Amino acid sequence: MVSSAKFKRAEEALKKAKPIGAASQALLTRGGIPVDENPQKRLILAVSSDRGLCGGIHSGLCKAIRSKINTIPEGSEFKLATIGDKPRGILSRSFPSSLNLSANEVGRLPPTFGDASFFAQELLASGYEPTSTEIYFNHFKSAVSFAVSSIQVPSASSIQSKPELDVYDDVDTETLRSYQEFTLASNLFYAMVEGQAAEQSSRMTAMENASKNAGEMIDKLQLTFNRTRQAVITRELIEIISGAAALD
Repeated sequence: MVSSAKFKRAEEALKKAKPIGAASQALLTRGGIPVDENPQKRLILAVSSDRGLCGGIHSGLCKAIRSKINTIPEGSEFKLATIGDKPRGILSRSFPSSLNLSANEVGRLPPTFGDASFFAQELLASGYEPTSTEIYFNHFKSAVSFAVSSIQVPSASSIQSKPELDVYDDVDTETLRSYQEFTLASNLFYAMVEGQAAEQSSRMTAMENASKNAGEMIDKLQLTFNRTRQAVITRELIEIISGAAALD
């Protein structure tokens, strides 16, 4: 019941956050600004949480990131950042020298835009200036289904020279920088809310399966106990009857 209540709250929060995810990508999608598929410097950000007991939601996310890293062409530079202890523990074993930044204490409380803004500010102040930031998160589909998804956030310098921006007035460097900072925070918040909904649905399913398995185990153990007890009683009755017959 606790997992179900938390899932309901996470689902309601996701409904409110979905417009933010679409709006944060509006300039790229509606403006027709092409995104570089093979940037020279990229930051791969894994958004998950610290908590377990939710199936393979963390390992599936890290598996998708490892597959992406294996396709990066030689000569391209990448760094990793993680939100949550679970992806940090998994990815640090495979790419210990590439981990640039990590955050923990995530998932205990519902995510807020303030949290996302803080993470975005830390990423921008880390000293690593990627051409593109790729945010990987678990996309909530239904109460029993989720999938790994990603959002690409280009840097302000990478889109500054795009000719598609000529249709907009007064787009200077400072405006693009402010837009990029807000876009990064908005996409981070959307990814965190999506991830929380997927995690809570996976945890609810995992807890239901655990309860079901525990119930089946109890039933089997109860049956074994009853059979053993009946066998002991039967043996004792046979010994009593055999003793009485011997006395006769």
